[in-house]
Amino acid sequence: MRRVFLHSSLLRSRRPSHHITLPLPLRMSSSYDGPWTARKVREEFFNYFRSKDHTFVPSSSTVPYDDPTLLFANAGMNQYKSIFLGTVDPNSERGKLKRAFNSQKCIRAGGKHNDLEDVGKDSYHHTFFEMLGNWSFGDYFKKEAIEFSWDLLTNVYGLPKDRLYVTYYAGDPQNGIPTDEEAKQHWLSQGISPDHVIASKGNFWEMGATGPCGPCRCVSPMSYFTPLIFLSEIHFDRIGGRNAAHLVDGDDPNVLEIWNNVFIQFNRDDDGSLKPLPSRHVDTGMGFERLVSVLQNKLSNYDTDVFSPIFTRIQELTGARPYSGKFGNDDVDGIDTAYRVVADHVRTLSFALSDGGVPNNVGRGYVLRRILRRGSRYVRKKLGAPIGSFFSSLMPVVVETMGDAFPELTKKQGDIKEILDEEEESFSRTLDRGEKLFDQYATRTKDLGVNELNGADVWRLYDTYGFPVDLTRLMAAELRLGINEKEFEDAQEHSKLASKGSFKKDKADLVKLDVHDLAALEKNDAIPKTDDSFKFQLGNVTATVKGIYYHKEFISSSSGIPADANFGVLLDRTSFYAEAGGQEYDTGNIVIDGATDFEVTNVQAYNGYVLHTGSLKYGQLSVDDEVISSYDELRRWPLRSNHTATHILNFCLREVLGDHIDQKGSLVAPTKLRFDFSHKAQISLPELAKIESMSIDWIRKNVKVYGKDLDLKTAHKISGLRAVFGEAYPDPVRVVVLGYDVDEVAKDIDNPKWRSTSVEFCGGTHVAKTGDIKDFVITEESGIAKGIRRIVAVRLEQLESTEGKEKDTGLKVLSVELGQADISVLLKAELKDRLATLRKSLDKQLKEKENAINKAAVNALVTFFEEKPDSEVYFAILEVDGNAKILQNVVMQGKKLCKTVYVFSVDAEGGKVAHANYVSESARSRGLDARTWASKVSDILGGKAGGKEDGAQGVGVNVAQVEEALKVARVTFSSKYN
Repeated sequence: MRRVFLHSSLLRSRRPSHHITLPLPLRMSSSYDGPWTARKVREEFFNYFRSKDHTFVPSSSTVPYDDPTLLFANAGMNQYKSIFLGTVDPNSERGKLKRAFNSQKCIRAGGKHNDLEDVGKDSYHHTFFEMLGNWSFGDYFKKEAIEFSWDLLTNVYGLPKDRLYVTYYAGDPQNGIPTDEEAKQHWLSQGISPDHVIASKGNFWEMGATGPCGPCRCVSPMSYFTPLIFLSEIHFDRIGGRNAAHLVDGDDPNVLEIWNNVFIQFNRDDDGSLKPLPSRHVDTGMGFERLVSVLQNKLSNYDTDVFSPIFTRIQELTGARPYSGKFGNDDVDGIDTAYRVVADHVRTLSFALSDGGVPNNVGRGYVLRRILRRGSRYVRKKLGAPIGSFFSSLMPVVVETMGDAFPELTKKQGDIKEILDEEEESFSRTLDRGEKLFDQYATRTKDLGVNELNGADVWRLYDTYGFPVDLTRLMAAELRLGINEKEFEDAQEHSKLASKGSFKKDKADLVKLDVHDLAALEKNDAIPKTDDSFKFQLGNVTATVKGIYYHKEFISSSSGIPADANFGVLLDRTSFYAEAGGQEYDTGNIVIDGATDFEVTNVQAYNGYVLHTGSLKYGQLSVDDEVISSYDELRRWPLRSNHTATHILNFCLREVLGDHIDQKGSLVAPTKLRFDFSHKAQISLPELAKIESMSIDWIRKNVKVYGKDLDLKTAHKISGLRAVFGEAYPDPVRVVVLGYDVDEVAKDIDNPKWRSTSVEFCGGTHVAKTGDIKDFVITEESGIAKGIRRIVAVRLEQLESTEGKEKDTGLKVLSVELGQADISVLLKAELKDRLATLRKSLDKQLKEKENAINKAAVNALVTFFEEKPDSEVYFAILEVDGNAKILQNVVMQGKKLCKTVYVFSVDAEGGKVAHANYVSESARSRGLDARTWASKVSDILGGKAGGKEDGAQGVGVNVAQVEEALKVARVTFSSKYN
């Protein structure tokens, strides 16, 4: 028997209460075209709480830079920590906040709150999700919160009341905690059937022996101040036509929790007694994706239009079969699971990276790297598509569908794409090889009749091929295998100890070729000079071992070399960059898949022979072995950027200080660049600022970087060429030019226009275009010898070429990261001073910009009345980002001219409209009251307004209605003059 609930379009089915199979009519269907699109669900939530005098507070960043206790923001209340703690400045905007609402961006991956390994397996786990929430800070409490939630769910969203169940705390007399009768009675007063109002022992939470508290069941990020919390949950029965009270809180997928009302009301004293807090607070959270699934009549969050556009794009990119919504054993080919994983992960990565997160080997950065590599493996293995730029191709659909609600996504697309491509490309070079090796390990495990992979092999997959352990664990689970955790931990510990020893050996006992070794090599036809041209290309190269050097002699095999000992390897060709021209060496691995891993920790070139120094992690090497030369791209990337930045700096020094500038030395490291040059005097601050500014301009130009070998004699004649005096260059020599193809330069070497760009002899690695460098900051200028100056610079990638609020955010992010950086105290102090200077400069820029905008706005009013002196009134929508101060200045200018004024300004990012008016004496005599006038405008814009008879101001929230509000203001004024 089926009944259709028309106004919510929700289908009910009668089934036995113990039967939890998903009803067929609600299984995955085509894309949603009903009334409750995801966008509308969010908008109606916003509209409802705006109508209840709540202030919209934009979601905080998913990367909580100001809270070291969290990997990622995982709940909506994180940003209100200072209010709950009572540490907020009462005079600040946040301190004056009484009611708030938003949709918070949340990530639960890594740390205590980790859903990563569950994503894809079921219909509701996500690493990224939205949390719709409303808050009261010492304002309303249980009565209003319960009324709001019931009213919104039943009267706005139209959910059937007989399918909703609510819980309240049942109390714990033994511990002196009372039943939450207050919440119970408020629910009953909504007209809910008593058997749908359920006492729960779980609806209470306390984080410590003493501190603030209330009734709650879910884990809260309020561990900062040990709260005692009461919580009242709202559950929805997807099936209907039954009493599902016994299934509430029973992990039934068809009776799901959709909203939490958290009440913070008690403090537990040292004697164990509970005392009401002076200010009681409300913190609610409703899972957006889950709510959308209910309103769209879908049993899975992934079947809604939150995910369907992403699925469509995945199919377009991969050519895979369409998504069919299958789970577990029903998903025979694993493609539906892959759809869910990839769609979830691209959302997480897009938001985390737009908020300044960067994949790396530490903390939240490693979580992001794991997410990207896990998703990439599903793309390659299950969806059959190549990786390298897949996620950056998928990311635009996330921006398109969510950029209106979260505009920060739209501002960072270029950065997100670059980071995704860099990380994905790096992993793509080891994925296929790692999977083949995994297959070998798995086959061997099964042949041995055991059900656990050897832990040392699992560590090898991570250490050599970049496979996060949870990814290997997932791959093993697909074959119904486990992992020997003890062996894994032992291998990990051994590797750490070996790395420490290797570092010490590299510093004290670097393997070197001397003049006698080189003489022997010149006579040995079996060991040719190394072809290192592949260092200018991306990716790995297959090579052959030509020589093994240990204890001052060349040997044929490493079998006699002690474990963990350093030795050298010569290849016929290599992708590694040997230290030269100031650029540090590459690191990486020389590998025979499944057999040998030689960790390269240093690379030096000796008269054309490239010696790779390092030690064996496992296996052996012999002459004539075929190996894979694999440099570490994540180390090479910043080296490239800093080397090109050094060329730019060299050019700018010559432009600002003169042609006498000659390079005397340089260092290109992953973390900084250092440049020594001839100049007799200290560089003045204005000159230094000009050099830095000019360097940043070159980065912003984003010109291509060209490199090619030319005949040395010809190359020396190029106009504007920079070369190191006394340096012996090879013939042919590599020429690196910014903005012009080397072939074009070679055809017209005397052309003076080459003088306007950087042209250098250089055998180093460089970025493809100068924009890849991002930002550039000079941190030190000093003298190191008579007539020799030194400049040290770093790249501030987070700041790029940004302005205003975006640069402000970047400075805050970098300040936090600098505080946590493991670098020299002196260097850290220098950088902090530099950031302080940037902050001061930015504040000055913002102030100057505000003054200029203010002047233009006031002048526009003056000009208007100069051109129309008989006009009585001035209306305008000003482009001042909702700056109320500027609006007041315009109004005051109108007052000086005895003219009536009404002006508006939209703050799109904050979701607000500021408006202000002044009513002249003439207009007041006709009955126009500023307060009434502003009230009529507020009826359109929402929010509040107030003031006096001759002037009023307000802030509205209906940004899209500003033109209509202006129209109402005009009509109201005209009605007094007709």
